[in-house]
Amino acid sequence: MARSRKSYPQGMALQVVSTYLVRETVSSELDTVSTPEDAAKVVRDLFDFDHLDREQFVALALNTKNRVIGAWAVSVGSLNASIVHPRELFKPAVMLSAASIVIAHNHPSGDPTPSGADIQLTRRIVKGGDVLGIELLDHVVVGDESIASLRDLGLM
Repeated sequence: MARSRKSYPQGMALQVVSTYLVRETVSSELDTVSTPEDAAKVVRDLFDFDHLDREQFVALALNTKNRVIGAWAVSVGSLNASIVHPRELFKPAVMLSAASIVIAHNHPSGDPTPSGADIQLTRRIVKGGDVLGIELLDHVVVGDESIASLRDLGLM
C-alpha cells in the first residue's frame, strides 16, 4: 500500500530517519561489574587505557544483573580534558535497553584524583539518568597504578 505524501510549504522538507544498532564482538575477562575494580578491569581490557596519551571517556551498559551488555567510547579529549554531553552518552544506553551504566575515563597524568570538572559532570549525568530511568552506578577514574570511584568517595 502506497503512503500518501503530505504537501509542505516550499522549502520545508520532512526527513525520515532510521537508526540501527551495530554490535561488534569484543571480549574482557569479566562480564559482570560488581565493584569499581571490576569496571576498571573491563575498560582497561576493552579500551587499552594503559597506553593512551589523551583522556578517553567510555561507558559500560549493564542489564538488571549488572552484566555488561555494551561498551562504547563517548569522547576522546586532550591531555587533561574530555568533552562529554549526556545526550551522546545515553544514546547507546537507550538503544541497548540498559538498566544502568558505569562511566570511566583515564587520567594520562597517572593520578586518578577526580577534578572539579569530573565531579560536576558526574552530577549532571546522574540527573540525566534519573530522567531516562538509567541509573549511573559509578564514575571510575583510571590512573597508572590505581583508580578512584566517585561513588566510593561520596561525590555522586
